[in-house]
Amino acid sequence: MNWEASGGGAFAVIPLEEKGKLPEQLPLFRGHTAAVLDTDWSPFNDNLIASGSDDGKVFLWQVPDNFTLHTDAEEPADVTPVGKLSGHSRKVGHVLFNPAAENILASSSGDYTIKLWDLEDGKAKLTLKHGDIVQSQSWSANGSMLVTTSRDKKLRFWDVRQEKPAHEVPGHAGAKNSRCVWMGDLDRVVTTGFSKMSERQLGLWDLRNPSKPVGGDFMFLDSSSGVGMPFWDDSCHMLYIAGKGDGNIRYYEYENDKFEFLSEHKSPEPQRGLAFMPKRGVNTHENEVMRAFKTTNDTYVEPISFVVPRRSETFQEDIYPPTVGTKAAMSSGEWLGGKTGLPPMWSMEDIYDGKQPTEVAVAPSSASKPTATISAPAPEPVKAPEPKVEAPAPAPTPVAARDPPKMEENKQSMAAMADKFADDEPAEDDDDDTSSFEEVQKPIERPSTNSAALPSRDVESSLPAASTFTGETVSDQPKATSVPVSELEKKDESASSTAPVPSASAAAGGLRDVLQEIRGMLQSQGKQIEQLTSEVAQLKAKVGD
Repeated sequence: MNWEASGGGAFAVIPLEEKGKLPEQLPLFRGHTAAVLDTDWSPFNDNLIASGSDDGKVFLWQVPDNFTLHTDAEEPADVTPVGKLSGHSRKVGHVLFNPAAENILASSSGDYTIKLWDLEDGKAKLTLKHGDIVQSQSWSANGSMLVTTSRDKKLRFWDVRQEKPAHEVPGHAGAKNSRCVWMGDLDRVVTTGFSKMSERQLGLWDLRNPSKPVGGDFMFLDSSSGVGMPFWDDSCHMLYIAGKGDGNIRYYEYENDKFEFLSEHKSPEPQRGLAFMPKRGVNTHENEVMRAFKTTNDTYVEPISFVVPRRSETFQEDIYPPTVGTKAAMSSGEWLGGKTGLPPMWSMEDIYDGKQPTEVAVAPSSASKPTATISAPAPEPVKAPEPKVEAPAPAPTPVAARDPPKMEENKQSMAAMADKFADDEPAEDDDDDTSSFEEVQKPIERPSTNSAALPSRDVESSLPAASTFTGETVSDQPKATSVPVSELEKKDESASSTAPVPSASAAAGGLRDVLQEIRGMLQSQGKQIEQLTSEVAQLKAKVGD
């Protein structure tokens, strides 16, 4: 990681096992006369580092054996470069090792060129000329092609050994920086950039037809202002995007020629920079598929593990396919001579078992297999697993056929159970329920026990003045008492033989008293209604005024 130091540019190398607070004085990798802008590890030599600086130089560094930051010396000795590459006239913004050929390094500069260096003799063998400053670059898996984004908003696919672009197409239209990454051994490239409205975008490009992004347009991400940095995991076919100044890291799965959002790592602390560890360094026992190192506030480095949530204690072959080892596919001379190939792979199962990793030969179909998966006709074979539907299809069909009889049987059994519960008490309670109901109505029936003998004219003659108001009230009274008369007579004879039977004249007198009370109530209510209507009229008059 870059280190702010006096006397020119420097960077620090921190061993993974040395955690916690660093000493105030630590050995730095010094040599540049200006700020270090980029560094890159050799994929085939864990002790070799390349750096590019604002001074226009490219330096090579060898990490000493048993290197540590904790020393007893008051002023630890700095590490000096083992090689210096000169050829650029302006600052060097990016350095990147070839992923298949040993000792081949690409460096981009503010002089609008990319130089390909052979580290065997320290000379630039090839030069790729651009029309503006190169903002990003990425190698194909076999190291034969290079993709670049530039400030002129062009995306270029270079046939490196021919020193000319195989394709040159418009990229993101925004004015801010764009980034690119080659998707391993697939013939696809991912770019991140901005639209004219400063919206962050994601682009997927097909090398066979890169005139426009796959699907016809870019994929909208969000409206943040930080430059998105893409990182590709070739083993799991996953894409990680981290924005400078953002606190989150999103990750997508590549399937059926498109990216499906999975989730994101969220953090309140913004990231200044980010780098991922090679696949061979992850913890396979914890199902860790990727590990990132994030610089935060220029004060500490935070490791971030991406773990598949599984409880299995055995090797997970589906998430740990063979990965690139430390042996190159060819030498620099062979690559310059036109040879192309993929480096041998390591078995991740050997790493899981703690054994010396064995090399796995790259199958000829491995490079073409992803292409077949991504091509247009490829989804058709994916539909072949449709016979799997046969497994669930027969199971629900018989179940659906057996369900109706079971439901009927359940209804019958439930009805029978309800009958059983209903037969326990109602037989004895019927008489009690009816008697209690009659006892509630008994007070209403008292004045009209012999109402059947009353002449109807007596009732009608008593209602000439209030028939319009109390017709329902008065008519309800005899109806309520005339229905249970026979039952009341039977009950009176059986229950209370000593009770005297009232005469017809006494019953008529009691009815007259009730009617007089009702008439008085109606008269008082009528007076109240008149008062209310007069008050309403007065209020209306006031409102009208």
